[in-house]
This record gives sequence, C-alpha cells and structure tokens, in this order.
Amino acid sequence: VIRAKAVSAKEVDSGNDIYGNPIKRIQYEIKQIKMFKGPDKDIEFVYTAPSTAVCGRLLDTGGKKEYLIAGKSEGNGKMHITLCDLVSTWDSLSPTQKKSLNQRYQMGCECKISRCLSIPCFVASLDECLWTDWAMEKNNVDGRQAKHYACIKRSDGSCAWYRGMAPPKQEFLDIEDP
Repeated sequence: VIRAKAVSAKEVDSGNDIYGNPIKRIQYEIKQIKMFKGPDKDIEFVYTAPSTAVCGRLLDTGGKKEYLIAGKSEGNGKMHITLCDLVSTWDSLSPTQKKSLNQRYQMGCECKISRCLSIPCFVASLDECLWTDWAMEKNNVDGRQAKHYACIKRSDGSCAWYRGMAPPKQEFLDIEDP
C-alpha cells in the first residue's frame, strides 16, 4: 500500500500466453511518496493490463495526481494492479482515511473484514469486523464504513469498528456515533 504519483507510462511485453502470443502490460514509472505497507524497497514501477476491458487500471501520468495504491508487490521495486485492487486519488480520501493510514489501520492488521453482501449477515469469529457498505448503501463500495471507520483490535482481543478523529481509548475500543 503506497502513496505515489505516476510520471510516465509505456507498453511493455510481459511474457507470452499459452499460444505464444506476447502479453502486453502498461508499465507506469512512479514516484513513491510513502510506503504504508509493503517491502523495504521503494516501488519504482506499477504494471497493469493495457485497458479496463482486461482489468487494467488507468493512471494520470502528468505527475500532479497523487494516488493511494494497494496492489501486489514483487518486492523488487515492482507492483501489479488490476481493477480489483484499491486505487484512489489521494484527494478523494476522507480525513479519517488519511489519518487511519498513518495511525489506525495498523491496529487492525490481525483483524479480518468480512463482506456483507445481503442482510442478514453475521461474523464467524471475534476477530472479524462486518463490512456492510455494499448491503446497506445500494452496492456502494466506498460508503460510510469505508470512509469513516477503521476495523481495529480491542484490548479484549476482539475486533470492532472505530470511528472518530480522537485517539482510540485504551481501555475499550468500539464504535462511536457520528
């Protein structure tokens, strides 16, 4: 998970398919601003399919837009992204998301987020947070929970959604109403 700007793009070959035809990828050269989670080495290149029709992601290469990119790192300065990976402009993130990237999300690394696709839905264990944006907000993957809450581990070992710009309470972490 990185914050970065794309500075250039070019089409490259990335091997052959089972019939011997070349597989094309877009190679974005990026300027990494911050690594939130990943290898110790900076990411230099992000690779994706050449169009959205084959699950590629298009990035602006003017060097002005900053992105939050969550993809699959090879650990050698290369990352791969598809339509299924999180790629958002930095400006579109809520203040809670930006603060959580730096301070809160790491408190939930041992937690699992379970998607609720239709009501009713339940968690299977105490280390899960139930993500309901999709079911409650008409198939919205960027709803209230995603923008304003963080799934974090509480002092009793369970996981719960936390909301707020104030630091979490040490003795008990739970949802705070808006």
